[in-house]
Amino acid sequence: MQWIKFVLRLQFRIFEKLVYVILPQSTRKQVQRIGVKYWLQLFFIQRILRINSQVPWPCHWSSVVNNSKKIYMKTFPPFPGLGPGQYIQALNGIHIGSNVRMGPGVKLISGNHNLEDYEQHVFAEPIVIGDFCWLGADAIILPGVKLGNHVIVGAGAVVTKSLRASHFLEVGH
Repeated sequence: MQWIKFVLRLQFRIFEKLVYVILPQSTRKQVQRIGVKYWLQLFFIQRILRINSQVPWPCHWSSVVNNSKKIYMKTFPPFPGLGPGQYIQALNGIHIGSNVRMGPGVKLISGNHNLEDYEQHVFAEPIVIGDFCWLGADAIILPGVKLGNHVIVGAGAVVTKSLRASHFLEVGH
């Protein structure tokens, strides 16, 4: 039994080295950030089973990412949709700064419906999330919201208006 475990660990290490040699530089960085085992799971689900296959970055199978071409990111991570249960709808665009963390179940909804005709979408400004922001579990960011740098959105919060980090310092003492 010990030999089998040893051989399996050795095979995984060899495979891990092969992954780093074969993959392009940008993909290697993704693999390093989320781990080889998790990246392989996501790769299998996205590229073989074709769940979230339209998304060019690693995405959790329980998440939904619509209009990924309208999502602009400064750096990787963040990987919108990587957390379980996230819903990212970028109809009017989403701009995400560097080092943004998103908890499970986060919803970024950049489009809204016309009140007279629910089949039509209303134009709105894109969602802008600044650098070093943290979106807690099940937070919802609605169309046109701009979050400044270093903003923390609490778990379960619904953000309908733009915020910057200094708002918290100015409002409460």
